[in-house]
Amino acid sequence: MDNKTKYKQAFIDALLIDESILKRNLEYNAITEWDSIGQMSLVAELEDKFEIMMEMDDIIDFSSYNKGIEIMKKYDIDI
Repeated sequence: MDNKTKYKQAFIDALLIDESILKRNLEYNAITEWDSIGQMSLVAELEDKFEIMMEMDDIIDFSSYNKGIEIMKKYDIDI
């Protein structure tokens, strides 16, 4: 599975959403599933899928699908 697919799947698995909801402009709190609890589930899912440990500042800054792609680059993961 490539990184883009793993990234998308992390959103689907953590937020329990259909892939059709997943848009590149998806933002935190734009859907009910991506609330503070969903955020922590998403972070845990990404950490598991990519075998990383995100820093607290990155978790706080993870405010959208696109921003997440930028943050993942910090961990040498190209989406």
